Amino acid sequence: MRTSLDVGRVVDEQPFGRRQILVAGLCAASVFIDGFDAQVMGYVAPALSAGLHIARAALGAVISSGIFGMLVGALAFGSLADRAGRKPVLVTCALTFGVGSLLTATATSVPQLTAFRILTGFGMGGAMPNAIALTSECMPARSRNSAVMTMFCGFALGSACAGWVSAAVIGRFGWQSVFLVGGSIPILLAVVLIALLPESPRFLAEKRSRPGESSSVGELFSGGRAGVTLLLWAMFFMNLLNLWFLNNWLPVIMTDAGITIETASLVTSLFQIGGLIGSLALAGAWGRQLSFGRLASAYLAAAVFILLLGEAGASVPLLVVAVFASGAAVIGGQTASNALAAAVYPTSIRATGVGWALGIGRVGSILGPILGGVLLSYGGGARRVFWAAAVPALVATCAAWAASVTARKPA
Repeated sequence: MRTSLDVGRVVDEQPFGRRQILVAGLCAASVFIDGFDAQVMGYVAPALSAGLHIARAALGAVISSGIFGMLVGALAFGSLADRAGRKPVLVTCALTFGVGSLLTATATSVPQLTAFRILTGFGMGGAMPNAIALTSECMPARSRNSAVMTMFCGFALGSACAGWVSAAVIGRFGWQSVFLVGGSIPILLAVVLIALLPESPRFLAEKRSRPGESSSVGELFSGGRAGVTLLLWAMFFMNLLNLWFLNNWLPVIMTDAGITIETASLVTSLFQIGGLIGSLALAGAWGRQLSFGRLASAYLAAAVFILLLGEAGASVPLLVVAVFASGAAVIGGQTASNALAAAVYPTSIRATGVGWALGIGRVGSILGPILGGVLLSYGGGARRVFWAAAVPALVATCAAWAASVTARKPA
C-alpha cells in the first residue's frame, strides 16, 4: 500500500503539464465521439422514421436499445477496467462503438437497427467511466475536479456537432451518412489511443501493491459509502433521464410545433452548447470547492429552465434561450456529478463506482425517450411534457442535498 500512496503523493504534487493535457485531451476526444453518437439518433429520427417507415413508438424503442447497450457496457467495462486497466478497455470501447455505428448505416429494418444500436451502446457505455477515472487519476489533487469537468465537455461538444453534421448532410446524402461519419472517427481514435495514451499511474501502483486482488460491487457499500452510493445512483438516474429525453425529443417536439427540421436541429444543438459553457463555468467556479450542496443548486436550476421550455411554445427566440439554459444546468450538473463520483471512490474501485453510477443512470436514459414517447402520444402539448420533465430534476436536487449531509467527507 505504501507504493500506491507514494505514487498518489507524487501525482498530487506534480505540476499540471503536457502529460496531463495529453490525457485529458485524448479522454475528451473519446467522450466527444461518445456524445456525437449518443445524440445522433435524435437528429436523424425524423429522416430515419420516414425512410424506413418506422412508427414513433417503435422509434423510441430503437433509441432506447442503444441506451440499454450503454447500461450493460458501463457495468461490465467499469469493473473490467479496475482489473485490466483503463487504457486497454478504452481502446476496446472505441473500436466497438465505431464498428457498431458503421453497421447502423447498413440497417434496413427495426430488428437490425436495434441490434446495431445495442452494439454501439455497449462500447459507448464503457468509454465514459474509464475516461472519467483515467483523467481523475492522472491529475494533481488541486486540479482534479476541474480537469474531469473540463474533459467531459467533450461530450457536449460532440453532441452539438451531431446536430451540425446532421443538418449539413442528411438532406444531401441521407441519414446513413451521419453514422458513417460517427463510425469512422472512433476507429481512427483507437489507433491514436494505442500509440499515445498512458496508463493511469495510480492504477499501476494499486495493482503492484495488491497483486491478485480485484474490485467488487460490494465494496461500493463498504467503508461508510453505502448512503452516498445510493444517492449518487438516484442523481444519475434522474438527471440522465432528463438529459436523454431532451436530447432525443426536442427536435421532434419542435417540428410538431411547425418549426422546420433544420431549424429544430440547430436550436437543439444549443442544448449541448449550453452544456459546454455551463460545464466550463462550473469547473472554473466550483473546481476546488465542488460539493454535493453546490450540485443541488445546479439541479434546481435545471428544473426551473425545463419549466421555461414548456412556456416557450413555437417561439424560436424563447426556445433558443430556454434550450441553452436547460443545457447549461442539466449537462453542467452531470459533469459535476461525474467529478464527484470519481472523487468519492478510491483507485481500486473508482472505475467500478463511476461505471455503476452511469449504469444505473442509463436505466433513466432508457426510460426518458420511452416516457417522452408515451407523453407525446397521449397529447396535452409541450407544456404538459416539460412540466413532467421538471419532476426528475427536483428529485435529483433532493438527492444531492441529502448526499451533502450523508457523505463521509467532502469530495
